[in-house]
Amino acid sequence: MSATLLGTLTIGQAPRADITPILTEHLPAGVECIHLGVLDGLDHATIARRFPVRPGEAVLTTRLLDGSAVILGKSAVREAVQAKLNELEHVGCRTIALLCTGEFHGLGCGQAWLLEPDLLVPPVVTALTNGRQAGILVPLPEQMASEGAKWRALARPPVYAAASPYISTPQQLTAAALALKTQAADVIVMDCMGYTEQHRRIVREATGLPVILSNALLARLLAALL
Repeated sequence: MSATLLGTLTIGQAPRADITPILTEHLPAGVECIHLGVLDGLDHATIARRFPVRPGEAVLTTRLLDGSAVILGKSAVREAVQAKLNELEHVGCRTIALLCTGEFHGLGCGQAWLLEPDLLVPPVVTALTNGRQAGILVPLPEQMASEGAKWRALARPPVYAAASPYISTPQQLTAAALALKTQAADVIVMDCMGYTEQHRRIVREATGLPVILSNALLARLLAALL
């Protein structure tokens, strides 16, 4: 089986028109891609039934092919992610990239090389910031607490703001970015695969700070591996 067959898995519906162009820009020639999504083929009613948001549970948000956004209960997503990883490996993918920055535990593949953003992005950010203040931009206010553990290696506790890449206006994104700057952030990390280069430019122009786009960082690491 080809080592250049790359599988990507979004927790939404594939292909992700907002993410795949960023990957394509950085991947070397000759890499073939198979894109899967946890929510492929599901309508809104089925999604709400299979991935309910329960009181007190961590949540995730993602994008559907029609451009709408949904919020999912994280525990149900984790099981579905593993099933889709198994499917990608079964069809011959030897490298698989998870297109979600949410923190999952215990995912694995038998033979394939699995790249999980929650295990890759925080160590890189920790090394780059080198003790400076990181500002973390997340889609949902609830994620400031539920996704915070992955940043525990930072020398200084991060500061947070929330703005959804799917439903927030440019003005709301700008306000969130400025809130991070007000909290003395030295660098901003866009902690969701749904943020795009356009979002990054808005944040950069509003704050003048360095901005790390998680999906672009993943794409560069994938390119180095492939």
